[in-house]
Amino acid sequence: MALSPGWRAFALFPGTHCGVYLKALRTSGLSSFPWGHCPWRGTGLSLDPEMKAFLEENTEVTSSGSLTPEIQLRLLTPRCKFWWERADLWPHSDPYWAIYWPGGQALSRYLLDNPNVVRGKSVLDLGSGCGATAIAAKMSGAARIVANDIDPIAGMAITLNCELNQLNPFPILTKNVLDLEQDKWDLIVLGDMFYDEDLADSLHRWLKDCFWTHRTQVLIGDPGRPQFREHSIQHQLHKVVEYSLPEPTRQENNGLTTSTVWEFQP
Repeated sequence: MALSPGWRAFALFPGTHCGVYLKALRTSGLSSFPWGHCPWRGTGLSLDPEMKAFLEENTEVTSSGSLTPEIQLRLLTPRCKFWWERADLWPHSDPYWAIYWPGGQALSRYLLDNPNVVRGKSVLDLGSGCGATAIAAKMSGAARIVANDIDPIAGMAITLNCELNQLNPFPILTKNVLDLEQDKWDLIVLGDMFYDEDLADSLHRWLKDCFWTHRTQVLIGDPGRPQFREHSIQHQLHKVVEYSLPEPTRQENNGLTTSTVWEFQP
């Protein structure tokens, strides 16, 4: 399947890997934030029975092959039909939530190993995807959690993943937080978000505002994508920890062998 340059730069996957898993980025681009129609739900997103059945039928529950075997997730795997189908047969928005990206893996591992980072604190998981980092924060004792993702279907998947891990679903925000009045958070976590130059610039400005307005701690997970390595934010980062990626994650992320947690210190 032919991939758009934007998706190739984001995923760094070989072009012959699979079908829907490598679905091309739409011409609007993720940086345009095509938010869904349900901007806020207080305790997870309500699950339409048909969508719930679709997600359960077309994903696999797995806890293997990642940095966090403690967390079970519904993901798109080679045992799923749509892994191999043509991308245009997937009936919904691009399923970024169905992939446990390496930056998110590193953040989740770090929070599980260092619960003092989140215990009793308020946490925003920006670009939550499958919700693993928010789940790790909940497991580690965070007092208040909001998972933010542009895709309402991701919100449904996060709700299912909470249930898999015997957690009450936390609030999910499907609205562009960069356009909202800033809320006060003790900690903001974001993984794998620096894949597009314009988005990276917007995030950089917004994170600086959060830091200087509320003294919010910011942790970023990234496996070393060029858009992150070459961005000016590099001058304001402190390396916290670097993890060697498990072999299955390496195979799914061509050329990436490690993932790092950085603290943003403007």
